[in-house]
Amino acid sequence: MTQPGDGAAAHDPMESLYPFLYASGGDLTRVLDQVRTSTVAKAQEIIELRETIAASDGDRIARCAADCADRFTAGGRLLAFGNGGSATDAQAITTLFLNPGDGAPPLPALSLASDPAVLTALCNDIGVEVVFARQIAAFGRHGDIAIGLSTSGNSENLLRAFDEASRRGLLTIGIAGYGGGKMAELASIDYLFLAPSSSVHRIQEAQTTIYHVLWQLTVNALEHAGVAS
Repeated sequence: MTQPGDGAAAHDPMESLYPFLYASGGDLTRVLDQVRTSTVAKAQEIIELRETIAASDGDRIARCAADCADRFTAGGRLLAFGNGGSATDAQAITTLFLNPGDGAPPLPALSLASDPAVLTALCNDIGVEVVFARQIAAFGRHGDIAIGLSTSGNSENLLRAFDEASRRGLLTIGIAGYGGGKMAELASIDYLFLAPSSSVHRIQEAQTTIYHVLWQLTVNALEHAGVAS
């Protein structure tokens, strides 16, 4: 980490996020106050963002969950995908549906971002833009569910995956940040949920809330229909 006083300090991106770590002097009380203020401000940001999403998309998330429940009832499976941190979220979604714990029913789910052999083969032999579309072509069936996550909404491999999934009759769900990017322009996404923030950190925190709520409402819909207990 660049130390205070170094010529490169002003260029360290961490300094803009946590300026109190770069402040000179040894006033521990002042630093702790700044840490506390920063933490409270970030918590308030995510609370407000979640409230915004609930107000704008709450009803649509419920409808999406009902559609997911119908797909699972008919034998459908969930295919999740994303890049980088969103790949981790795709795996988290898969785990949440497949092994939720607390007596909730396990639901068939697969992460398309978790097999390094498949991913590297497709990247090396064809190109990174097909890593999810090719897997959907291989595994996706009419009646399945495809969930793709992106902070920017502009990832080419997600755009191709949604087009392929829609063509094959999958229910398509996008979760993006900012204004949705190119994902907002796709006709192949049945449900697009946005975390309208300019902060990647707040976007990803809100996206986690979105898919947890989607899972819970899906389980509730299955229980209401007498499919799960």
